[in-house]
Amino acid sequence: MKTLSIKSFVWLTMLAGILVLVGCSTPPAIKSTTSAPHLTERYIIGPGDSLDIFVRDNPNLTTSVPVRPDGRISIPLVQSITAAGKTPDELAGDLEKALGRYIRSPLVTVIVKKFVGAYSQQVRVIGQATTPKSVPYRAGMTVLDMMIDVGGLTKYAAGNRAKIIRHLPGGEEKAIPVRLGDLMNGEIKYNVVMRPGDILIIPESLF
Repeated sequence: MKTLSIKSFVWLTMLAGILVLVGCSTPPAIKSTTSAPHLTERYIIGPGDSLDIFVRDNPNLTTSVPVRPDGRISIPLVQSITAAGKTPDELAGDLEKALGRYIRSPLVTVIVKKFVGAYSQQVRVIGQATTPKSVPYRAGMTVLDMMIDVGGLTKYAAGNRAKIIRHLPGGEEKAIPVRLGDLMNGEIKYNVVMRPGDILIIPESLF
């Protein structure tokens, strides 16, 4: 009985030591693989945009205006002010300063009703498209999306000789060949991702 008690005591002592070690151990830190969310890019007003201008408590000054090709707008009491190249909040602040000469503490809100955007945020199609034009860049936009926007190719288009002119940092340009003819015939592998500022050029067939 005495020997058994000693064995039991030793066993209990060892078990207690193991429990203490387990309790004091710290699990390894796990590094988070979740990156910080990217901030949403601010919209930059461009020529061709349509703006709703709201002036609190002044319905006579509240209006809708287009951004002219020169990048400026006109509203009551403000004959001309630059809008292109600014965010809606920046333009609202400039309008508040301009209107402050006529009314006390104006509060202006600018809402972009029709989006075209600054030239750097547009993608353009020129040449033998059904409706060549500039359209606002959308995240994930591809050449196929552009062709849907412009209504496809004309019968005179040399689609497989098309190219994208892309502006690179530092002012350089890069020409990217695009086989539009094959793409429009269902060869999706020739689809290309567009970037803001890209120009898609579709030449005319020589014969």
